[in-house]
Amino acid sequence: MLRKGARLIERDLGKEPLSEAELKDLFGNRDPREFLNARNELYRRMKMAEHPPSPSDALRLMAKNPNLIRRPITVRGGDRVLGFDEVALARLLR
Repeated sequence: MLRKGARLIERDLGKEPLSEAELKDLFGNRDPREFLNARNELYRRMKMAEHPPSPSDALRLMAKNPNLIRRPITVRGGDRVLGFDEVALARLLR
């Protein structure tokens, strides 16, 4: 990423989780449930695919359980990509 002129800031979500307010800001107007990690054990155990949490419950759960957040999280200005999406990442770094 540095070759494209982007500066990488890493944050260990296990040691420094995102707060509900940070998550809300990160997701903007998008539904936070879009960013739940379906591969996570808690996601499967709670059967979130069949019974999705409310948007506010999703934020609360992700703040308490950072592994529920789809990663990586890439932000550039007002644009963001959550999860590995090669096309979206390439577009973000243009």
